[in-house]
Amino acid sequence: MRELILATNPTVEGEATAHYLAELAQTAGVRVSRLAHGVPLGGELEYIDRGTLAHAFGSRLPLS
Repeated sequence: MRELILATNPTVEGEATAHYLAELAQTAGVRVSRLAHGVPLGGELEYIDRGTLAHAFGSRLPLS
């Protein structure tokens, strides 16, 4: 296996599971990535909860 792509729920349990699996995979030399979380395409910002918005800001990428 060359890469492990994680798709856990954005909950405390999901985050803990993702970190646990990532640590195991990285120890074995496997590249680890995860699906993005954040504001959905076409989503209205006024309806986004604080946690989702904070995660979207924390995971922002440069515009190219």
